[in-house]
Amino acid sequence: MCCWCSCLECIHNIPPLNLLFLHFTDPALPAGEEGAASGPVSMASISVPNPVPSATEDAENIRKAVQGWGTDEKALIEILGHRTAAQRAEIAVAYEGLYNEPLLDRLHSELSGDFRSAMMLWTMDPAARDAKLAHKALKKKGERHVWVLIEVACASSPDHLAAVRKAYRAAYSASLEEDVATCPLYKEPLKQFLVRLVTSYRYSGEVVDGELARAEAAALRDAVVAAGKQPLLTGDVVRIVGTRSKAQLKATFERFRQEHGKAIDDVLEERRGSDHLAAALKTAVWCLASPEKHFAEVIRSSIVGLGTDEESLTRAIVSRAEVDMQKVKEEYKVMYPNKTVTSDVNGDTSSYYNGILITLVGPE
Repeated sequence: MCCWCSCLECIHNIPPLNLLFLHFTDPALPAGEEGAASGPVSMASISVPNPVPSATEDAENIRKAVQGWGTDEKALIEILGHRTAAQRAEIAVAYEGLYNEPLLDRLHSELSGDFRSAMMLWTMDPAARDAKLAHKALKKKGERHVWVLIEVACASSPDHLAAVRKAYRAAYSASLEEDVATCPLYKEPLKQFLVRLVTSYRYSGEVVDGELARAEAAALRDAVVAAGKQPLLTGDVVRIVGTRSKAQLKATFERFRQEHGKAIDDVLEERRGSDHLAAALKTAVWCLASPEKHFAEVIRSSIVGLGTDEESLTRAIVSRAEVDMQKVKEEYKVMYPNKTVTSDVNGDTSSYYNGILITLVGPE
């Protein structure tokens, strides 16, 4: 059974390493998110040793951990769990050069279960990872799989989304937007909305047009407040949410709140029970303006209730550890008083799977 698309057939669809890592412009930047760590304070949660061992030394130590009788899982966590995406890329290249086998192949053969899924997703190039997650989401029906597509499209930088689309084409000989547009699981107008999101290339600067924010806040209000009177995902909504910069959207959403007395995500939450499109639009709003809220909700919803949704839990932690996990942890405590990401993960996971997740979450 293909576990998190980590079967060997799926692994071998990954483009060559030298193609996947082209979108890294600085080895100190996390997860392909060049813009996420450009400020003075990093919101990533992983810790990297100083000095960092060479990629060759790390590759040799990984080889020792997977050779002989049994596997030293703790050593794998200690090495890979404390390296940035660019460093992991260098380790993968060094490992294959030294031992003539892809690192992902070796991890697949040595590990199992949820631990294998988490380790392989973490070790992958971030753009290839998101391409693979999107490809898998297109094969399954349900709100949580729609979340994945919206996360990939909206919770990353424009350059990262462009890298995801490039990795998707290389891996699956099709474009992401083409596969979304032809996916039989989605109907209009949701399909049009998703296509607009995955094809966007937003302005990434901070310039905001106040008058435009006022006008588009009014247009959004007409669409989302008129419950039951018209389709939620109108042309204006799709255009605004699908094309505007994150800074512009934040100004628009704030103008919405000021003029209409309630935040747009609160209005959409009220409609969520009777309108599945409201859930998709709220996810997009959060991923664009406050991704920490969305991923805090993903982590919590994967844990509460009967059983654990390991796929969602793994995806949320792996994808945000190098981006904004510090903000996710703080938001989690605000949204769920007396709870922390660490305490909830410790309460619902165990063994080496718990080990890699807690390593990526970092101290609280």
